[in-house]
Amino acid sequence: MNARRNQIINFLKQVWLYLKPYCRWLILGGTLFFLIKAFKDHWREVAAIRIDGVGWATLAIALGITLLAHIWSGWVWTWILDELNQPVTDARFVQVYLKTNIAKYLPGNVWHYYGRIAAAKTAGVPVGVATISVLLEPLLMAAAALIVALIGIQPTTLNITLQGLPMLGLAIVLIVLHPRFLNKVIRFVGKIKLKATNSSTANDQSFQLVRYPLRPLLGQLGFIGLRGTGFLLTMVAFKPLELSQVPLLLGAFSLAWLLGLVTPGAPGGLGIFEATAIALLQQRFSGGLVISAIAFYRIISILAEAAGAGLAWLDEQRCPTSADH
Repeated sequence: MNARRNQIINFLKQVWLYLKPYCRWLILGGTLFFLIKAFKDHWREVAAIRIDGVGWATLAIALGITLLAHIWSGWVWTWILDELNQPVTDARFVQVYLKTNIAKYLPGNVWHYYGRIAAAKTAGVPVGVATISVLLEPLLMAAAALIVALIGIQPTTLNITLQGLPMLGLAIVLIVLHPRFLNKVIRFVGKIKLKATNSSTANDQSFQLVRYPLRPLLGQLGFIGLRGTGFLLTMVAFKPLELSQVPLLLGAFSLAWLLGLVTPGAPGGLGIFEATAIALLQQRFSGGLVISAIAFYRIISILAEAAGAGLAWLDEQRCPTSADH
């Protein structure tokens, strides 16, 4: 019975490995087709949009808030390490976070994680703990984005058959984050590390969550809130918004950002975020407004990440000994 089950599992793995590259191309092709069609249908509206001086100033503020969001997210990463009994130098690890963040646009969408694990290892953090920290980060981000999406998106925004999916996904994520379940994964990674280093003893507490990671989760809610505020300001730069429209925009942004985070083959959510946001918002706002705001927000996001990496590098050069304090 077990042999038969293992054969089936191995067969499914082989099928998935064979189809995986084609799935990525299928997702990319579908996304590009949707974006091109949306632009084709609304290009006259996009061409007619103009930005005045106040609008450019608003975009500059959106850039600053988006940069602040990334700095804040780097700080939250240090909270995650603290939850794993690895208190670290906050400033140094925020620098590492900002410098590696831009690498998420490289093919594979994993190089920013690799850079953080390598830097944490150099700072004396066990590889197993560092790995868990970079796995926890997107999981906490996903939970935070789902919470904001559930609050912001009205029931009529989603098809009736899909209304229960965000709540189900949120429940699963919050349950998985409980130490009772998550520590099993942490112990597994710890055992792999011990075998790799031929070590017979280790402090098991360094591979344990002793409490629910509430503070990092609240921190990621702040990150999503800052990113959403940057998106709102980008919309405002093109057209003033009504207060009643803010919850929908924040919810749609969070859901689009979440899908960009979890979709494979989309470095930095490139394309997935844009297509989802357009699909969610084009029925409530002008197509030209939505496309223009989303295009500018992508530029703002990349500029903020590049600026964060540059500022972290300059700060490191200015205080080269700060890493030792």
